[in-house]
Amino acid sequence: MDKGELVPDAVVIGMIKSKLESNASANGFIFDGFPRTVEQAKALDVLLNDNQTPICGMLSLEVERQELINRLLGRGLVSGRSDDQDHTVIENRITVYNEKTAPLIAYYQAQGKHFGIDGMGTIPEIAERLKSVVDGLK
Repeated sequence: MDKGELVPDAVVIGMIKSKLESNASANGFIFDGFPRTVEQAKALDVLLNDNQTPICGMLSLEVERQELINRLLGRGLVSGRSDDQDHTVIENRITVYNEKTAPLIAYYQAQGKHFGIDGMGTIPEIAERLKSVVDGLK
């Protein structure tokens, strides 16, 4: 993670499975930052379909590249996270995203479950856009 790489799929899937099992009576879930690969999405589909609770939507924030870099650098200043203060790590994260995570858009578009959200603007503006889409999925 410190290099901007993803945690191995098997580790992440195991963590998600454990959370699903320990919250079996929940009325649904919101996964933030998961799945990050098509392989993780397929494994999640299996887990959720076994419980008869398929995914109803995948929201993705659409943010201009430089704004994304600025936000991560800003987060690094507040949090002290060294990985958010290193341009090389941030650039690697963007590369990893484009190679491994961006294909999720096509995966969920094919199922009619992808919802792109304008991620530019203030936090309240973006939150309202997210809320609007989530409310429509209920």
